[in-house]
Amino acid sequence: MESWNTAFRRGLVGGATSSLLSTAALALLGRRETGSAYASTNAVSHWIYGDEALREFAPSVRHTVPGYLIHHGSAMFWSVLFERLCGRLLDRKEPALTLGVATAASAVACFADYELTPKRFQPGFEVHLSRPSLAVVYGAFGIGLALGAMACRRAVRDGEGAAR
Repeated sequence: MESWNTAFRRGLVGGATSSLLSTAALALLGRRETGSAYASTNAVSHWIYGDEALREFAPSVRHTVPGYLIHHGSAMFWSVLFERLCGRLLDRKEPALTLGVATAASAVACFADYELTPKRFQPGFEVHLSRPSLAVVYGAFGIGLALGAMACRRAVRDGEGAAR
C-alpha cells in the first residue's frame, strides 16, 4: 500500500482529471437529456439546498459553484483512496491494468454513491440523467482516475519527481 502522503499527492492529480472528465460528461449528457449543461452539476448542490437544487437549470453561483466543488471534493476523496489501496498495481505502469483497476474503482464509487449513501448525500445528477448516461459519467470518472495515475507515474519515470 502507498503511504498516505504519496496517495494524497498522486490523488490530487487523479482527482482533478476524474473531476474534469466526469463534469464534462455531466455537461454534455445533461444538455442532451435536459437541455441544460448545468442542471446535472447544479443538482449536486442538493447537499446544501435540498430539492431546490434539483430544479435549477441555469448556471448560478448558488448552485453551480458548490455543486462542482462538492463533485470535485468527492473525486479527490475517491482518487486518494484509489491511490492508497491500488498504488502498487498502478506502479507496474501497465496501461490495461491501470484502466481495469480504475474502472473497478469507479464501479465501487458508483455502488457506494447509490447503495451505501443516504439519499441526501447521493450525487443528485441521477435526477437528470438516464442510467446509460450515468454509466458514461462514471466511465469518464474511471478514465480520469487512470489518466491521473499514469501521469503521476510518467512524471516519476521522466525524472520530474513531483508525484513521488
